[in-house]
Amino acid sequence: MRRTAPRPLAVALQRMRDDIAPATPLAAIQQAWPGVAGPIVAKEATPVSERGGVVTLACGSAVWAQELDLLAPALLEGLNRALDGIAVRSLRCIATSGGIRP
Repeated sequence: MRRTAPRPLAVALQRMRDDIAPATPLAAIQQAWPGVAGPIVAKEATPVSERGGVVTLACGSAVWAQELDLLAPALLEGLNRALDGIAVRSLRCIATSGGIRP
């Protein structure tokens, strides 16, 4: 038997992440978020819950929460385009004290 070249670790980790990710609308939204929002916005805001098509975003500051309220129409369009069969009706932006990352 001939050995193939080693696979990059990123490929193996992506496959494992896909296998263990829960099959929920929130998981799909969280996976699509960085591509829809872009790296700067995704660093400042994270989807933390989804209920009835309303996605709650935890933002690093009140300024970012307000900015995302203004960007909501474009973000909603991008999310609905990226999510196959999951309808996002609105975004709820909340500011979290101390930022969004632990």
